Amino acid sequence: MASIRLENVVKRYANGHVAVQPTSLAVADGEFLVLVGPSGCGKSTTLRMIAGLEEVTGGRIFIGDRCVNVLSPGKRDVAMVFQNYALYPHMTVRDNLSFGLRMRRTPKGDIQKRVGDAAEILSIESLLDRRPAELSGGQRQRVAVGRAIVRQPAAFLFDEPLSNLDARLRVQMRKELAQLHHRFRTTTVYVTHDQVEAMTLGERIAVMHEGVLQQVATPLELYDRPANRFVATFMGSPAMNLLGGRVVGKDTRTSHAVFQCGTIRYPLATTTEAVEPAASRTLGFRPEHLTLDDRHLPLAIVSVGVVEQLGSETLVYFQLEGQPCVARLDGQTAVRRGDRLSLHLPARRWFLFDDCEPFRLVARGKRGSEEEEK
Repeated sequence: MASIRLENVVKRYANGHVAVQPTSLAVADGEFLVLVGPSGCGKSTTLRMIAGLEEVTGGRIFIGDRCVNVLSPGKRDVAMVFQNYALYPHMTVRDNLSFGLRMRRTPKGDIQKRVGDAAEILSIESLLDRRPAELSGGQRQRVAVGRAIVRQPAAFLFDEPLSNLDARLRVQMRKELAQLHHRFRTTTVYVTHDQVEAMTLGERIAVMHEGVLQQVATPLELYDRPANRFVATFMGSPAMNLLGGRVVGKDTRTSHAVFQCGTIRYPLATTTEAVEPAASRTLGFRPEHLTLDDRHLPLAIVSVGVVEQLGSETLVYFQLEGQPCVARLDGQTAVRRGDRLSLHLPARRWFLFDDCEPFRLVARGKRGSEEEEK
């Protein structure tokens, strides 16, 4: 195993397009780090530079103590799992698993043991004599993961490996990948555009947008303290609600600064950051924090637009001062299109963002106990 370190790594193509802006990132030995972001943000390009499949324009990449910029992919001691599995169609599963080892002239006895161990770990012993065309998508992905495992590399690199699977298989494979990492503790960099995959798999998550690394933190840190508006809205489903407005003078009853958007006036209760008046600010609040419980601070009375009854939860879509918002309510909530709802927001469940680049987090409600938030 080995750590991975990027020092001011840049990727610029011949046409002048900069796919990855100067990026510095450290992945600890044995860590599972997820690179997440929308399509075209540079996450797969970053992974391919680590693997040696893309040339680095500037900066340095270290795997362990070695700078690998000029090393070919085969000499970097990493194993990559691709989105499209990349299995050899004319070979059996056994031969696919052993191919890389045979190319490295690994002793035959070691090959048999490694292939057998990987097949047992991934529960594909019964598939060893089949060819990829005879396998389901989930089985092919297990074989692709097995081919990486038998290598016993210093690091695993995963490029959106679950995106071709159906929803049920994705959940199953997420669990299996997490168990594999717990077992082997091999340094892993995993690329996805799916926030749920990122939150459930990553010990830390690196969020990218337009080639720029936005924030690196644990899943809960990203959720509770996003660095900027992009991170706040990208992490979480449904996305965080954003309400453009301004910060005005203090509330006479609580002495807190007040956020105002049209007829909405919401006191910004915080004991951590001073909230100063400003002509332009954006208030953020997550759909799951909106409630019908009148023990919390009132936010607005809204007219329900669309209702999605999902069983375990009910998603309610509405407009606040002409801006689209959504609330995630209990699945047993009886609500229909056109109903009027009085929505409340706990006193410490808000985020305040600057309205100028880079749309940084200015302040947030301090987290406390449920009693403190009433």
